[in-house]
Amino acid sequence: MNRALRYSFLVAVAAISLFYLVGYGFAGGATQLPDAKIDEPRAVAKGQETFVLAGGCFWGIQAVFEHVKGVVRATAGYSGGTVKSLSYEQVSSGDTGHAESVEVVYDPSQVTLGQRLKLFFSVAHDPTQLNRQGPDIGTQYRSAIFFETTDQQRIAQAYVDQLTDAKVFSRPIVTQIVPFKAFYRAEDYHQDYAVRNPDNLYILTNDAPKVANLKKQFPDLYVKYR
Repeated sequence: MNRALRYSFLVAVAAISLFYLVGYGFAGGATQLPDAKIDEPRAVAKGQETFVLAGGCFWGIQAVFEHVKGVVRATAGYSGGTVKSLSYEQVSSGDTGHAESVEVVYDPSQVTLGQRLKLFFSVAHDPTQLNRQGPDIGTQYRSAIFFETTDQQRIAQAYVDQLTDAKVFSRPIVTQIVPFKAFYRAEDYHQDYAVRNPDNLYILTNDAPKVANLKKQFPDLYVKYR
C-alpha cells in the first residue's frame, strides 16, 4: 500500500494507529549496545568508502546517517532485487525483490564500520522485525546489510554474532548479510524527505525520534544536518 494512503488510514482509525505505532514501533526508544569487538582500523588519511543498508522505510535510515560524523552523503534508493529499471510503486508492490535501502558514503578516518553498525542496530531500526519495520510491512522493508568486501561481511557477521551471544535483544536478529549487487537511486522526492517534511505525521512518529536518540545516545558521533 502507498505510504501516504496507509498513514491516512492510520490517522482515521485511531485504534489501528495506536496498535502499529506503539505496539510495534521502534522509534520511541533506542537499545543500548556494546561496541563491536571486531572492527576495521580507523584510516589514517581521509577517503571515501560505500556501504548499503536496509531497515524499513529509507526516510528514517537516511535521516539517521545524514547526522553521523564522517558520513559524506546518504542516498535513499533500492537494492537487493532483480529488476534493473524500477520505480517506487514497483518496489512497494513487493514483486521486484528490492528493499528500500540507503547508500552511505563515509570517510573511514572519521567513523569505522563497527561504529556505523552499532548505530544501525541501536537507533536506526529494530533488527528483530522480520519483513517489516513498525507500520511498514513487506519484504521491501526487510533488514539487510549489503556487503561489498569480505571485510565488511566479516565485521557485520561478527557483530551480529556478538549481539546474539550477549542476548541483547529478546528476539532473534533477522538482518540479512548478503552480497551487494546494485543500488538504484530513489526518486528526487524521497531524498532528504525527513528534513524537508519535519511536520509530516510519519516523520514525527517514526523518524524524528530516531535522530533524537542518535543525538542523545551518541553525542560524539552526532552532527547537524549538512
